[in-house]
Amino acid sequence: MRAIGETGRHQPVRLVLHPDRVLPTQPGRRAIARQILAQTETLPIVSPHGHVDVALLAEDRPFPDPAELFIRPDHYLTRMLGSQGIGRERLGLPADPQVALPDPRATWRLFCQHWRLFRGTPTRHWLLEVWGGLFGLDEHPGEANADRLYDQMAARLAEPDFRPRALLERFGIEWLATTDAAWDSLDQHRRLARAGGPARVRPTFRPDALFALTAPDWRDRLARLEAAVGQDINGQATFVAALRRRRQDFIAAGARASDQAAVSADSTPLTAWEADRVFAAALAGHATSDQAAAFTAHMVFEMARMSCDDGLTMQFHPGAERDYLSQVWRLWGSDVGYDIPVAVDFVRGLRPLLEAFGHDPGFRMVVFTLDETTFSRELAPLAGVFPALKLGAPWWFLDSPAGLRRFRQAVTDTAGFYNTTGFVDDTRAFCSIPARHNLARRIDAGHLAGLVAEHSLELDEAVETAIDLAYNLPNQAYPPPPGGPADD
Repeated sequence: MRAIGETGRHQPVRLVLHPDRVLPTQPGRRAIARQILAQTETLPIVSPHGHVDVALLAEDRPFPDPAELFIRPDHYLTRMLGSQGIGRERLGLPADPQVALPDPRATWRLFCQHWRLFRGTPTRHWLLEVWGGLFGLDEHPGEANADRLYDQMAARLAEPDFRPRALLERFGIEWLATTDAAWDSLDQHRRLARAGGPARVRPTFRPDALFALTAPDWRDRLARLEAAVGQDINGQATFVAALRRRRQDFIAAGARASDQAAVSADSTPLTAWEADRVFAAALAGHATSDQAAAFTAHMVFEMARMSCDDGLTMQFHPGAERDYLSQVWRLWGSDVGYDIPVAVDFVRGLRPLLEAFGHDPGFRMVVFTLDETTFSRELAPLAGVFPALKLGAPWWFLDSPAGLRRFRQAVTDTAGFYNTTGFVDDTRAFCSIPARHNLARRIDAGHLAGLVAEHSLELDEAVETAIDLAYNLPNQAYPPPPGGPADD
């Protein structure tokens, strides 16, 4: 028996990208928002905090199929399906990320059959933007048209204009940052630089895997760092020296930022003796979880110190309990949707770091969080007084129309617009980058339109602010460090 109202599962629904999508519903505000959006919608995209694999662009191979492009790398998508009992096994996703999907058409069909699960989510918004705008599809996916849509997109993906580098140009991406392990050779970045291309692709220094002293493969990670610098690491001093050297390698390759995560915002430094003792315990294989947490906090402080010295913008995003379910991690690895937000104490956690560096003119720190209860209570007041601190865009679970609106409403009274980075996307889903930026520009146009409508801003001020949020503020938050290559 079919449930009442399930016609959408059997009859294709027309795909329409309404020109006023997510703009305010009040006619007066909507008209103002349209004027503001018209000045920002076609601006170049600056993407300084991304997770697109640089090999995708360096190798520039055609995307193999729609399932590999849209389903496999998107943990927003797979976690929603998993919450309804459609796990990675049913989707046919191999545990090994290097192994191709055995039956991508079957994976795509299963997703299309359950498209209704994404109603009201940002995933739906981004995908419709890509399918309707980039691929020219005119139907929502469903059970009846799954194969037809698969064939249409597969045919497009075989065209030269849909190769990764061609899409970089088509998306209007002025520059794009990847996120790379501290031990990465950067060979793919050099290969891409030699090949030229429409946008500058920069590495980002990601060291935090080396701070997890109790991780089962910590010694393997340390060995990779030793190989990258060509020397043994036998204590805290040589460890810090190796990180400094690698940061210089990244800067020479065009990096503008470092990036690290942690569960808490603690930045309490250890004494040299304490740091040596904890590192020695890790080398001996008997560091405790308390020692590992203290070492992570210490290295947050050390990364800030290094940023003061070398000019890399420090990105910090605490507040996620990573790999929440251990058996999922053992089977499938990280980044499969089992990271869960936790509460964060920024006021006490960042105090040691901000006392030391918060007014240093050479230091820039961008903070992201999943704990939106801190927006107005902690982060906006901190960014409103410390010149080194900027607020990153709503991240991950908050990267949605409602989340973006709540952020602007929560932080602007205290931090204003200019103590934020503007919109900074955080995705490994390459084709969703322009969709995410378009969504943020629409939400900002709507927010600014409200200020104009209530006569808190003039229209020309709102337009100038919208342009700054979309383009100028991200560039200002991530300037080239001294000693890096000159921009093209």
